[in-house]
Amino acid sequence: MTTTPSIDAHVVLDVHPTHSSAVTATLTGTQARIAHMGLEAADWTVVADNVLALVRIDSEEPYWAQDAAKHLASEGITVEIAPRLQEAMDEEWTWANYPMPWCTRSEVREVSNEAQKIYDDIRHGQLLIHAHAHDGYTTVAVGTYLGRTGKSVYLHGEDHLRVIADTFDSPAQAMLAFEKTHGAEMRTGPAPLTDTERSAGEARAPLALTAAQLEPAPPAPESVPVYLANAGDHDALLDTFLDAHGDFGKWRTWSDETTHAIHESQTLRIEHVHEAQARETAWTVAAYETPVSDRMWVLTATSATPAPVLQELLSNLADGDGWDTAVGAPVDEKAVTAATQPLSDAGWKHSVDGRWIRWTSPTGDTGVLFDTFAAQRLSLHTWTIWAGPDPNRPTWTVTASPHTPSSLLSGLSETLAHDTGLRRTHTTSTGRRTSLVTGPPAMPVVAATSAACRSR
Repeated sequence: MTTTPSIDAHVVLDVHPTHSSAVTATLTGTQARIAHMGLEAADWTVVADNVLALVRIDSEEPYWAQDAAKHLASEGITVEIAPRLQEAMDEEWTWANYPMPWCTRSEVREVSNEAQKIYDDIRHGQLLIHAHAHDGYTTVAVGTYLGRTGKSVYLHGEDHLRVIADTFDSPAQAMLAFEKTHGAEMRTGPAPLTDTERSAGEARAPLALTAAQLEPAPPAPESVPVYLANAGDHDALLDTFLDAHGDFGKWRTWSDETTHAIHESQTLRIEHVHEAQARETAWTVAAYETPVSDRMWVLTATSATPAPVLQELLSNLADGDGWDTAVGAPVDEKAVTAATQPLSDAGWKHSVDGRWIRWTSPTGDTGVLFDTFAAQRLSLHTWTIWAGPDPNRPTWTVTASPHTPSSLLSGLSETLAHDTGLRRTHTTSTGRRTSLVTGPPAMPVVAATSAACRSR
């Protein structure tokens, strides 16, 4: 059996103290030079004594830092990942208004990595830019690779969207073609740095900090509408609920991945999945007429649902109001009105669109949907409470079946309309959420992107 030799080198990966998406590596140990050489070979930059930084133009540093951690560990180097960086590694995010929406997340990352290589080649002097211009949408440029293939290239786009749109056999051919197309707008030399490139340069500058000073003070939490609050600790929330309500018993599954809270009557059951991803169902509440009957109603909530919203739900369940909803009763206008009256009273926009009845907050970033068609078919997703960019891309959702008690839904509506919660801005996440905006919408279909993003 082959074992990996142990190396006296310890690497701590963390977020950069002043640049949100960059990552730092602090090295210690008598053989730290081995880790140092490996990181430099992967284009990490020395920014202080035994401190290197990974800085990219595509905000993908956490992904590539995780890749570096795997390589270091495979060589016998001890790697520690700070919790806030681990959170950024686990975070799911997408570019808003990405010009190639058919690309998968991995394909988007592949396109960005090709753009990163072009950027690095220019930065390291391997790609000489002869001229640049603006084509009305974005920056274009022409340049020649030095000391490698010697090919000349036509570049289109900026930052993580820059691609090689065409190649030429010589600089003369490239310049003639570029001047023919962009003569009036053409300027000699490279284009001015973009904001992203300028920020990357600042992040690579030497840090006048010691390793102990790399830990920035955590930002103070801010008060926000409840639907924008952090998810908080759902496990602790359930434990507190069970401690306060002895009529609920706690049961664990054989794998310890799920906890069940069951009322002593055996007619109300709460299931909590501990390690669910942000948009996966983490909570399922179901009520039964008898311990052995079919479900009367069911409600679910995703893992990113804010703690105050779940707190309101659990409080109402503890009150026992509405468990015995009549399954045979129709979901009529009176029931719908009762469930959503707090939203109407708070001035939420009410609209009807075919089968959908909607209530949307004044800011448009949260809402409640009632599906009349699903209600007739007794679908589990008759009600949908959401928050996020839009109902099709929610940050979190709560769904409910037709006979979910109106009092329970009304309590949730009251919470959404009036309550507040706390949100702590994580430095690891800044610049990587769905609010990230790509460059110009126009982008040519070229060979450099066709392999990564196939047409659909």
